[in-house]
Amino acid sequence: MEITNVRVRVVEKENSKMRGFASVTIDNQFAVHDIRILEGDNGLFLAMPSKQTAPGEYRDIAHPINAEARKLFADAILAEYERELKNVGTEE
Repeated sequence: MEITNVRVRVVEKENSKMRGFASVTIDNQFAVHDIRILEGDNGLFLAMPSKQTAPGEYRDIAHPINAEARKLFADAILAEYERELKNVGTEE
């Protein structure tokens, strides 16, 4: 599996742990949108797209199956997030 495209939108909200949203394309064939980039106690982490179930719980719609795939997503998305952060404020 190869992540062939990553797009990140940085979000700046006061008093929010939300830092951005990402979309990832895999093997130029499959896209996953609405991956949230969140700030936690131990740094940034990803929350995969989810939906709310009838009892009010949230369930992932799409997610990596193993640690290797999760790391692949995290590395690609967080690297692009850092690149986008450098561009925020320099665009006019």
